Amino acid sequence: MANNNENSPQKEELVKVEAEKEVIESSATQSESTESGAKKKKSSGNGLLWFVVIILFLAVIGMAGAGYWYYMQQQSASADSANTQQSNTAKLNNIERERSDILASLEDVSRTNKALQDTVDELKSENEKLSLQAESTLQQLNNMEGRRPADWLIAEADYLVRMAGRKLWLENDVRTAILLLVNADKRLKSLADPSVLPVRANLAEDIQTLQQLNPVSQSSVALALTGMIAQIDKLPLDTFEKPEDANAEDTTLSESADDWQDNLAKVWRSLVNDFLTVKTIEGPVEPVLSLEAQFLAKEQLRLQLMHAQTAALQGDAGLYSQSLQYAQTLLIEKYDTEKSQVTGFVDALQNLIATDISRPIPTELASQKPLERLLDSRVKQVFGQGASAL
Repeated sequence: MANNNENSPQKEELVKVEAEKEVIESSATQSESTESGAKKKKSSGNGLLWFVVIILFLAVIGMAGAGYWYYMQQQSASADSANTQQSNTAKLNNIERERSDILASLEDVSRTNKALQDTVDELKSENEKLSLQAESTLQQLNNMEGRRPADWLIAEADYLVRMAGRKLWLENDVRTAILLLVNADKRLKSLADPSVLPVRANLAEDIQTLQQLNPVSQSSVALALTGMIAQIDKLPLDTFEKPEDANAEDTTLSESADDWQDNLAKVWRSLVNDFLTVKTIEGPVEPVLSLEAQFLAKEQLRLQLMHAQTAALQGDAGLYSQSLQYAQTLLIEKYDTEKSQVTGFVDALQNLIATDISRPIPTELASQKPLERLLDSRVKQVFGQGASAL
């Protein structure tokens, strides 16, 4: 019984152990089953998660692409809009410049039109004035028909008097001045008008005054001096000349062959005489002029005659007379007065010295101013307006 009792607790322990084993096994199986179920649940949950993640990633990529595409479209649209705006702005600026140019051109055209209008108005005004002056001139000409056409002779006489003054004062041509004054008096005489008699009296006074002037032509005197200057080089100077020996032997050779002895003697004597010659000449010792002194004497005479020529053209009687007297002194001292050329030259100088070249030309003509007044009263008052119109 004791064994049974002792076996019973062991059995109970074995039962308990077995029970615990079973519980442990069952729990292990349950835990395994639960773990496997959990593993199955976990694997199915991970796959779904990955699917959702992939879907979300693709959606994000799609949204990013769509956003980028939208951004690029916006940028392109903005660039196109900016380009279009710049193009429109440039067109507007060009249009504005063209408008400004057109306005400036219109202003220039307006100013040009205004200037042309002013010019046309001025031309119209001048045309009207010219028309009035032409009508007035025609009326004056019509009024003068048949009245006194010979008054033009007064203008001709005035012109002739003016020309006479120019010939007298500019050219010292008294003869031509007298002829012009005579012609002017003839023009006035042909008028047969007693009112011009005072002017004719003044013309007669001028003619008489010019006729009383020295009639010697200054140009003729100057030409005479020119001819004398050309003859200076031909005048013989008063120089020493070797006298001829009257006792000199004739050394001319004969052409005859029979006179060979005489010819030989003549040649010998000429050779001997060329080496040494001694002769005795009685007479006063005369100085010999060198070539320089001869040239100086001729140039001095020429210079004095040129001075006299200039003085004759200028009417300077003092210088004219002084130059000719000095030239005459040079002729007497330096030239051979025994020669006919020098004697004739001295006589010509003496005649020129005796010639009076002074000519006091009047400074004005007595008929010039009265003739101008007559011309103003007869012609210019009548034709003055018509001449100004022309």
